[in-house]
Amino acid sequence: MNSLLLSGGRVVDPANRFDALADVLIADGKVSAVGPALAKQAPADAAVLDVTGKVVCPGLIDLHVHLREPGQTAKETIATGTLAAARGGFASIVCMPNTSPAIDTAGTVALIHEKAARDGVVNVFVAGAITKGLAGEELASIGSLKSEGVVAITDDGHCVQNHELMRRALEYARMFDLPVMDHCQDYSLVTDGVMHEGFVNLKLGLRGWPSAGEELMVARDILLSDLTGARVHCQHISTAGSVELLRAAKQRGVPVTAEACAHHFTLTDTAIAGSEAFWKEEGKKVFGYDRSDAPKPEWPRYDTNFKMNPPLRAARDRDALLDGIVDGTLDVLASDHAPHCNYEKEVEFDYAPFGITGLETELALALMQLVHAGRLSLADLIAKYTVAPARILRLKKGTLSVGADADVTVLDPDQAWSWTEDQTASKSRNSPFYGWRLKGRAVATIVAGKVVWQGLDRV
Repeated sequence: MNSLLLSGGRVVDPANRFDALADVLIADGKVSAVGPALAKQAPADAAVLDVTGKVVCPGLIDLHVHLREPGQTAKETIATGTLAAARGGFASIVCMPNTSPAIDTAGTVALIHEKAARDGVVNVFVAGAITKGLAGEELASIGSLKSEGVVAITDDGHCVQNHELMRRALEYARMFDLPVMDHCQDYSLVTDGVMHEGFVNLKLGLRGWPSAGEELMVARDILLSDLTGARVHCQHISTAGSVELLRAAKQRGVPVTAEACAHHFTLTDTAIAGSEAFWKEEGKKVFGYDRSDAPKPEWPRYDTNFKMNPPLRAARDRDALLDGIVDGTLDVLASDHAPHCNYEKEVEFDYAPFGITGLETELALALMQLVHAGRLSLADLIAKYTVAPARILRLKKGTLSVGADADVTVLDPDQAWSWTEDQTASKSRNSPFYGWRLKGRAVATIVAGKVVWQGLDRV
């Protein structure tokens, strides 16, 4: 297929401030034209995708994904993870370096690029490690990682505790024009906490994880970014205090950015007390719009699918995240897709690993909590999944400009659907959202002009 015409959709391209009914013509993997009535310009043998009533936008980007390959392929592979991304509407993802071995050498980066080119169905960009083995003791060869094509460095899953070492990492990263993505966690405060420290953890008898355990490192990163001039990106922000710190830093011109994940701006720590407690506390608020008729999924207390790092926080934290997304303090949205085998999660809450899958549900949750709830326009939401992450990572993605790579997402913001285990392309099933009635989803994903996944009725 050398040519493809997307016909009759609403084209939303925040990078070009374009939002109108239009066609998109793709030729040889590039965007050839965007405008009304392009059928006459299309080659006679062009395939046509009827997207009437749908939204056409630049291919979505998720800059925080765990593909688990190499070394942990029982949980996920590049093949299954990228297919899950495609089903979620994501044409590009950034894989994290906490694999086995860690992505701390140019050779490992090259291996992932090779396997992604062979097995992946979407674009896979690689984040290299800050420190060797993610141990937080000695810097990785940042220059070699950059030369092999990493788009950022991070010890995600770990946090560099040595402030002097982190300063040196930022100085090197600035030399190579790489953002440093940080998993903000002070081990001395968090210790062996497994959920948010507050009323609910005391009621459940689970060890608490104070908000300050995140906020201290957010403050550290802001100070070091200000000192070095390096670009720092704070990952999966979860607390109201972190939002306030980032807001003040941005007002001072510090080059920091930050992300929020759908589970943190949808759920609260009451979910760990079971579905009855959660729905009693949250009511209709969690859906972001009036869904009084929606079924309320059930889950028991101590369900390990609600255990994540950082943990689900209190309602005030969730509200602060929503405010931070709306006012731009939190620049991008991401999944922190973290697959685990069933047997790993089917243990006592204390012993289960942190993390959930999220590539296939994050868009719907974002639409519900932000767009359908009236907090954010559709164009602004799409910007947080396209032009914003592309800008942070210096990617030539996130736009439908003529000549750009033909990475395109087609979505139906109003489609109602239920999320069930048999729908996922991931090898893992550790999602807390099974049984949920959702609103909005991707219906086609196009990468370099090729339809890699589609669920449209009309082709």
